[in-house]
Amino acid sequence: MNGPADQLIDSGTLAWVPIVEGIDFRLLYTSAETGRWTVLFRAQPGSFFPAHRHYGAGEYFVLKGRMEYRAGVALAGAYGYEPLDVVHEMTTFPEYTELLFTNYGPVAFLAEDGSVSSILDHSLLSQLAAA
Repeated sequence: MNGPADQLIDSGTLAWVPIVEGIDFRLLYTSAETGRWTVLFRAQPGSFFPAHRHYGAGEYFVLKGRMEYRAGVALAGAYGYEPLDVVHEMTTFPEYTELLFTNYGPVAFLAEDGSVSSILDHSLLSQLAAA
């Protein structure tokens, strides 16, 4: 039976790739079959993700720092689950923060009127990491 190959990645050898101002990622895994993607995010103090909707459930683990969003404050060691279709007005990083993040589909960034301004998905992350 043939299946996906095992993967072992030394994340320290991967380049940090900018995603939004003050936030970079290291791409650990993507799946074109399921749309799932896993990244390490590194956020500088004062950086933020603008309003967005999850078109796939997500999970995170804060490795260091502080993340503040709709569900509360997540400090180093915090695990969080974000359900399908949840909307976050803004996710902020008041101090240097690193987190492991897996999403099971795309994330849609929203314009002020609520329309979709851009989509973050496995395909875009793969393209950015390969550039």
